[in-house]
Amino acid sequence: MGQRAAIYCRVSTADQSCERQERDLLAFAVRAEYEVVAVFKEIASGSRNDRMERTRVMTLAQDRQIGAVLVTELTRWGRSTMDLLGTLQELESYGVSVIAQTGLQFDLRAPQGKLFAALMAALAEFERDLLRERVRSGVAAAQERGVRLGRQPGVRVKADRYTARVLKLRAAGGSYRQIARDLGLSKNTVMEIVQRHR
Repeated sequence: MGQRAAIYCRVSTADQSCERQERDLLAFAVRAEYEVVAVFKEIASGSRNDRMERTRVMTLAQDRQIGAVLVTELTRWGRSTMDLLGTLQELESYGVSVIAQTGLQFDLRAPQGKLFAALMAALAEFERDLLRERVRSGVAAAQERGVRLGRQPGVRVKADRYTARVLKLRAAGGSYRQIARDLGLSKNTVMEIVQRHR
């Protein structure tokens, strides 16, 4: 067999299955003569950052136990353009390529890979600019409608939620420190609640 590889499969929801991805990638590995050392399957939304199985793949790469990661498509691996570029660069530093089932190889050491990385970096910057512009536009539109953003003066969400319990414990003779410990608040928050209701 050839180069050692890990297979990474991901679906977004629990009602989906990684079986098709795994079957297709195992067949692809045989055709392309990769030696599959591990198969990682994960259920995780594309927006989530806490992908334990992908982290395990990265650890294999860092330990130089694989030379490639096989995926059905790049969207299964990367959460966003930024995330994809960052992980591809990290894998490249370990000498590991990401290879899509189509046969496209993302080796950032090769001229093709460098071009791909440059295009992705430009797209990632474009994505960031678009997001920033959308946020600014949304904030401006909300302010025009009279929506007040941010924490409002005089609103103490956490303190207001605990007021009744703090006052009851204080009336029963509890110290500020004891009440804070019992309710998981800071001593200053307890003191502020009591002083506001004197």
